[in-house]
Order: sequence, then structure tokens, then C-alpha cells
Amino acid sequence: MIKATLKSTGAYLPKREVSNTELEHLMDTSDAWIQERSGIQSRRFADLTSETCSSMGAKAAAQAMSAASWNRNAPDLLIFSTLSPDYYFPGAGVLAQRELDLPNIPCLDIRAQCSGFIYGLSVARAYIESGLAQRVLLICSEAQSALMELSTRGRNISVLFGDAAAAVCLEAAPQPQHQPRFGLMDCLIHAEGAFAEELVLKNPGTRNSPICRPEMIETGEMLPYMNGPAVFKHATKRFHEALTSLAQRTNIPPSQWDWFIPHQANQRISMQVAKSLSFPEEKVISNIHHRGNTTSASIPLALHEALTEGRIQPGDLIAMAAFGSGFTWGAALLQY
Repeated sequence: MIKATLKSTGAYLPKREVSNTELEHLMDTSDAWIQERSGIQSRRFADLTSETCSSMGAKAAAQAMSAASWNRNAPDLLIFSTLSPDYYFPGAGVLAQRELDLPNIPCLDIRAQCSGFIYGLSVARAYIESGLAQRVLLICSEAQSALMELSTRGRNISVLFGDAAAAVCLEAAPQPQHQPRFGLMDCLIHAEGAFAEELVLKNPGTRNSPICRPEMIETGEMLPYMNGPAVFKHATKRFHEALTSLAQRTNIPPSQWDWFIPHQANQRISMQVAKSLSFPEEKVISNIHHRGNTTSASIPLALHEALTEGRIQPGDLIAMAAFGSGFTWGAALLQY
């Protein structure tokens, strides 16, 4: 049986680090308030004069490809996940393809927001296991600071989110006999559009014409909106459901996982989910303290950093889960 395996990872972080203390001078907030509610101490913001969603993604991808010893002709498919693309259209995937000087391979753009990496894994797995692709490059990149207003009006979003990019190289490999735990073992994804407006950026959009009007800026309609309590409630529920289902489908209980990498939305959510699964906190990989919520890049970025630090070792079982706007959510189990 052919399985999708993780060949390598890569990441890119903007240089500018923005502390909670810096935000205190821009809006009505405090370091203590932000840390208590999210666990975040600082985050990175891109230099929007020289760094874009696609360029950061391409840099992360180049690092991953180098680590995998892939040349420009190696990938059969490029998948790009983001909620903060360079343009309304075309998607960021083709822009990263151009920057990486890749040949005319298909480029798929995924708009599953915070769940984008898990959705991307599910697509890559389907392509590889069906034989349609041998090597898939999955890029997740976010330039969310371009969408935020650093003011009291935009506080609910701007204190939480950061910019970053991460990429993984996935490769087909035959599963060895008598080795049931191998490669990307399972991946499940879900959505519930009934709550689409609880975490949303409505404008500019084609529901309103013209799509951009001065009053949209004046009233704040062009800023992201989040119903924090609703997102927290649904996230903890769906995280638990997805991970429980993952354990049942693979017949591998959480007690046998070596690591759990949650989407870095909120440290309280991550710890609450781990507790609900009786999973030890010291095995939860978290980087939210100095990265913030980097949306679809958060899981692959945490994965890359844990691998770079030597925490994850060959053979380890890694459970991953995400929840985001849509609502969308999912989980995956990977043997490294």
C-alpha cells in the first residue's frame, strides 16, 4: 500500500517581533489581559513593503524542498493554504510557483482558514494514495497584519494574530509489511456553515456592490470579526470530537500518541482539549506564546520548530487538530 510520508519541513518568520507591551501603546489593552486570555506574549508582523503572503510561503517552501533534496522538477502538485492572499485573484499558489520557478504543475488554493493545513494534508493524501502524485508541496502562509487595525476598535483580532509561513514536502512510499503505523495514517475534515458569520471578514465581497465603499472603512466593515465566546465553545467541542474520532478510526488511543500539535488559536483551548483526552500537557507542542495565532501556518510552523529542536524523533506518533472560520475543523495522525 502506498502512503503519504513527511519528507521535510520549512518555515519563514518575519523579523519584526511585536510584543504585548508595544500593543498597549496602540490600543486599550494590557500584557496581562492578553496573556490571561490567550497565552500570547508576542507575535511577528511582516514588512508589507517587501514581504507578501506568497513570498513568505515561497521562502518556507524553498527551505523544505532543500531539506528534502527536491529540485524544481520534483513536486507534482502545489497546494497553498491562506486566508490572506496577495490578490483577490489569482490565488497565492501560482505566485509561489512563479517565485520558486517550478514547472507547469497544478496549483490548488485552499480557503479553510485555520483548518487549512489539515485540509491540505487530506488533499495531498488523496493525490498520493490514488497514485495521481508522487510528491506534493504543501504551503501555508499568512500575512494577517495587512488585514488588522491596530486600535481599540480592532483589538479583538489584532492582539491574537501574527504572520508566518511554513511548508511540508510529502512523498509517496510503500508501507512496509508488518508495520501498520506508517506515514500519514489518517486525516478527517468537517465543516458547519451555519456559523459562518461568527468568524468572518465580510467586506470587500461580492454580496455588496460596489464591493468597496468609503463607509465600509469608516464603520469598520472591512475588519475581521470574531464572536470570541462562540468560537471558544465550538472549538473545544469540535477539537475533542475530531481527536476522539481519530483515535477510534486508527485504533490508537491518545495514550499512545507521542505528541499533540493543536492549531495555535488559544492556549486555554489547547490545554482544555488535552485535559479532556487525559493527554499530558508536557506532550502538547505549543508556540503561541511568541508566534500568536498564525492561522493555517500554525500547525506546520510548530511541527517544524519541534523537529528543528529535536523534540520529535523518527517513529514518533503526532496527532494534529485544527478549528477555524467556516466553521471548519479536522484532525490527522502522522508517524514521523
